[in-house]
Order: sequence, then C-alpha cells, then structure tokens
Amino acid sequence: MALREIRVIGDPLLQKVSKPVKAIDGRIKQLLDDMHDTMVAAQGLGIAAPQVGVLKRIVLIEYEDERYELINPVILERRGLQAKPEGCLSVPGKNGIVERPEYVKVSAMDRDGNTYTVEGEEIMAVALCHELDHLDGILYPTKALEMYDVHVRTEDAQDEQEQCDESEAL
Repeated sequence: MALREIRVIGDPLLQKVSKPVKAIDGRIKQLLDDMHDTMVAAQGLGIAAPQVGVLKRIVLIEYEDERYELINPVILERRGLQAKPEGCLSVPGKNGIVERPEYVKVSAMDRDGNTYTVEGEEIMAVALCHELDHLDGILYPTKALEMYDVHVRTEDAQDEQEQCDESEAL
C-alpha cells in the first residue's frame, strides 16, 4: 500500500471527465488500496481516483464503519434537497454550503466485478454526490451557495458545521 499525492484545486486534471474502468485487475485493486490509505491518512470521508491523479471512474467512501468501493458508479435515483457544509481533500482550508439530494441510490461494481447498489441519506447522500462529481471534473465550490475558510465561519455556517462535522473532508 502507498500514499498518493492528493491533487488540489487549480490542477487541470481535476476538471477532466474520468474514463470507465474496462477491466478490474491488480492495478485497479492496488489503486483502491492506495486510495483508502491516502484517504485515511488525510482524515477524509471519501476520495475519487482523479484526486490521486488517475482519470478512472472509481470512488471510495468510508462511512459508519463501512467501506464502499464504487467502480463505474451511476446515480439511479435522487430525492429531496438538503443544504449542508462540505469540505474536500482537494480544496484545503475551505468549506462551503452546497445543495444536494437528501437521498440517492447508486449502482456500481465492487473490486470483484459484482454489481451492487448503495443507498444514502443525509451525509452519505452528500458523500456519494460529491465524489461522483469528481468523476465528471466538478469540484464542489462551483456548486456552493457560500464558501468560507475552515477557521472563519458565519454563525449560521458554524451551526451547520457542528451538526455534521464528518462531512468536512469529503
């Protein structure tokens, strides 16, 4: 396992659309392992392959002691609307309030090539949408209603942040 460099805002690679994974081989499995190690070391909740310099449709999320490895993920369903604070390993020192669905259902393959679905509400829905956006070259600041420094927040943003600190490093 290896830690990979996390690309940050301004890197043109983060604005590119990722390509589908055609075959799950040892390199893809190694990438998943490296992404996990990198995400954990950076104290993130999720990470997408473009964030470590690989333009493949791969996302990893770890939430409530469950690891989700999503290869070629597709959103099947969205419902509701919520506005929550988000942060990103690729946008250090900043957070923002972003509107996302309250519920999403995603289809993807796991590391063994099995297709499965993941349903998420609240923070998990945010994480799924946030990470899948990375695969299309979208960083959350382009969707943010408000951006702020992590250490300097408006009172409303601070109240929201305290309610969902775990979303800080998607």
